[in-house]
Amino acid sequence: MAAKTDGAPPLAVSLPAIAPLAVSLGDPAGVGPELFAQAWADRREAGLAPFFAVGGAQVLVAAARSRGIDLPIARIAAPAEAAAVFDSAFPVLGDEDAQPSFGQPDGDGAALALHSLTRAAALALSGEAGAIVTGPIAKSKLAEIGFVQPGQTEFLADACGVPHTDAVMMLAGPNLRTVPLTVHVALSAVPALLTRELIERKARIVAAALARDFGLSPARIAITGLNPHAGEDGRMGREEIDTIAPSIAALAGEGLAVTGPHPADALFAAHEREKFDVALCMYHDQALIPIKTLDFDAGVNVTLGLPIVRTSPDHGTAFGIAGKGVASAGATIAALRMAGDCASRRLLTEKTA
Repeated sequence: MAAKTDGAPPLAVSLPAIAPLAVSLGDPAGVGPELFAQAWADRREAGLAPFFAVGGAQVLVAAARSRGIDLPIARIAAPAEAAAVFDSAFPVLGDEDAQPSFGQPDGDGAALALHSLTRAAALALSGEAGAIVTGPIAKSKLAEIGFVQPGQTEFLADACGVPHTDAVMMLAGPNLRTVPLTVHVALSAVPALLTRELIERKARIVAAALARDFGLSPARIAITGLNPHAGEDGRMGREEIDTIAPSIAALAGEGLAVTGPHPADALFAAHEREKFDVALCMYHDQALIPIKTLDFDAGVNVTLGLPIVRTSPDHGTAFGIAGKGVASAGATIAALRMAGDCASRRLLTEKTA
């Protein structure tokens, strides 16, 4: 099967240059800083667009050292300076920092993580940064210093003035893209949350984002069922009949390339994955189990529906292996590459609109 890579078809024209990407470090006690350092070390082979970190210079140097990387740092006063120094040093904007403490998150590290996220988001919104790539955070530590959102996606939605429900999480890898329609809720709560309005609204956001940022128009959207075998004509539940199928019919009537409800147990086989560009799934594990099985070390969390491009590696802080030099940088490199590609494609779309 052909790999989807970033999921976009090849373009007949070159993508335009973008402003450097802003990196928010995530929790400095986790693997985020060392993986961004590794990504910079692999920048040429990976073909990455210039990026810079917001704060954390000494954290980055220590994290790089844990992987055997001698990381040169270039202090920059503005994002525009990053491109000129990127080839020879890792650009860092701002003096905010913390003491390296691999695997031991603390309040100072959480403060650096929140500062880095806040400023990086502002730079992306102002256009000074081409996109934002977020490192993994420890939500419990951030909550101790006043972080009130459930996660970074909701934080960025608030920063952008977008309702949380319109900030859609898509997981994307070389082989698959999935969107969970419900995310961090108990499985028992899912049936009541699945409404026609939810399915149709999120499907429209996904279709628009895949056209704008991935060059997929019309995007082929496969919508799963909720129940085993997609309900088997009502014998295993009526959600497919009463809610999901009517939503698909309405979306198809609007011109969207939607199909389903598909039984989720068969949808992700190799020969089936060639038939769609993204799968809209009813709940968290229905979407994340297949993407993490197929693309664990290359999975990217992309937030759709925002006025800025945001990506993140699809893994957590991994405190248990932080500073040991064993964490894979694959997902971080993929997130940086996807952010650059999506930002360039979005800019091209805006210029040709």
